[in-house]
Amino acid sequence: MKLTVDQDRCCGAGACVLAAPEVFDQRDEDGVVTLLDPEPAPDRHDAVREAAAVCPTAAIQVTESG
Repeated sequence: MKLTVDQDRCCGAGACVLAAPEVFDQRDEDGVVTLLDPEPAPDRHDAVREAAAVCPTAAIQVTESG
């Protein structure tokens, strides 16, 4: 699994951080998402998929590896 985030789309809702705090964080100044781990371990994949699903602006892109 590989992740990318579109910081321009992010509205700072923070749902991703709640779903997967080991993978996502927010900038202090404006709440925009920051990616801590672009290739999370398999035990975090479900949380990352949930984070992408609940993102109100679809700013998280998940690419599943074969």
